[in-house]
Amino acid sequence: MAERIVKPSELRKLEPTAAMPSGAVLRRFSASEAQRLRKLVTEPLECVYVPGFDDKGAEALYLENVSDGPRPRYTEVPDYSRRTDKPHRNLKLSEEAQLFLRFNYFRHRVMLILNEFAARRLTLTATRDLLRWGILAEALRDQIAEANLGLVPTMVERSRITGVDFGDLISEGHLALLRSIDKFDCARGFKFSTYACRAILTAITRAVALMARYRSRFPTDYDPDLQKGDFVELARVDLEDDRLEELCHLLRDKDLDLTRTERKILNERFGLRVGTRRAERPAKTLRQVAESFGVTKERVRQIQNKALRKLRGELDKKVVPG
Repeated sequence: MAERIVKPSELRKLEPTAAMPSGAVLRRFSASEAQRLRKLVTEPLECVYVPGFDDKGAEALYLENVSDGPRPRYTEVPDYSRRTDKPHRNLKLSEEAQLFLRFNYFRHRVMLILNEFAARRLTLTATRDLLRWGILAEALRDQIAEANLGLVPTMVERSRITGVDFGDLISEGHLALLRSIDKFDCARGFKFSTYACRAILTAITRAVALMARYRSRFPTDYDPDLQKGDFVELARVDLEDDRLEELCHLLRDKDLDLTRTERKILNERFGLRVGTRRAERPAKTLRQVAESFGVTKERVRQIQNKALRKLRGELDKKVVPG
């Protein structure tokens, strides 16, 4: 790729409002492509815009020696405890600048498509173009991140922070590295590592401060043995069994002021069977009970509420003897 004079740039942001394509269009794509597309049309997007991006020959320039297929992504987290790992090749300033120019140009093309279809459904052609530019941008983002992964453990060690899990610091550093890639402006003439190292160190320091604040309020660390037991649930089950048995006992009481219809409706409505501790059949809805009795749902509700008031009054007498 030929050297290019970088003009003054600016960070542009976009909140996508484009709608997903129709089902007929979406069926032409794989599940992974549909997931990637949904991410593109829902998540906020940024790009460091360079005025030359809109030139007539910009596409041919930035696509030079770039394949349409996505670059294989790294899937394993590096083992930082092994110092024998082969280090990544350091990029020259000019190589790094061209990578970031391409990366931001690809994101710029994504934003152009999303702007064109603002508040509209994507067409088949627009969907293909959006996926193409999105895949190219993501592949370059992975390439830049992989080339600079060594910055994260270096900053963690330089921070000299103790008392915090090393893996937590590494995770915070990786997130800061990815955010730095999205916001870095190569037009300023600095190496990416100069910008990223400060961002990683700031993110680690902030994360440690938040962890310290959390521990001051919740000093006990996570312990599986202290997890919530099932005592309350078991006690509730026993209590429900006792109340159900007591209710069935009341319904068997001949002296209880309940009519035959009220007893039957309670039995059908709540699945109660006098003489047994558990329900033999599931409870019925108001509609089902009304159909079996040949009345309306409202009438069943009235009889049910009247019978429940009688039962509640009888239970109150047992709790507070008169």
